[in-house]
Amino acid sequence: MDRISFRDIDSSNERIVRSIKLKPGQEKFIETVDECLKEAHTYQEWHPVAIYYDKEIVGFAMYGSFGPNKDTWIDRIMIDEKYQGKGLGRIAMIKLIDIVSMEYGVNVIYLSIIEENRAAQHLYESLGFEYINEKDPNGELIFKYTV
Repeated sequence: MDRISFRDIDSSNERIVRSIKLKPGQEKFIETVDECLKEAHTYQEWHPVAIYYDKEIVGFAMYGSFGPNKDTWIDRIMIDEKYQGKGLGRIAMIKLIDIVSMEYGVNVIYLSIIEENRAAQHLYESLGFEYINEKDPNGELIFKYTV
């Protein structure tokens, strides 16, 4: 698990991060890296990061905390198609939960998914996220994790 790490997006990795590709059909489940980085530029609360396996960029994630209640979200996570199916997404999520909860001093983390994304739902539920019977403004299912 120590082989997965996260680094801020900067001039040394941005081009590679922007080239992350999903498997055909997955792109309907999540925004592109370009869209995420544009959103992070507009809303400074978002923290986009590159996901590394050793020295290789294998994915992208974005998290943030909002408002006086510190509603904290792991909003985006994607693993490049070349690295999917190796358990890296699961390891990255476990590490992100720890990082995000410590960085923001919270014990509740949210995420949302498109209802048809059954693989993501299975992964998140297996990690302890629970559907809270609510949808976000885009109609995505909201899940909650309690540390």
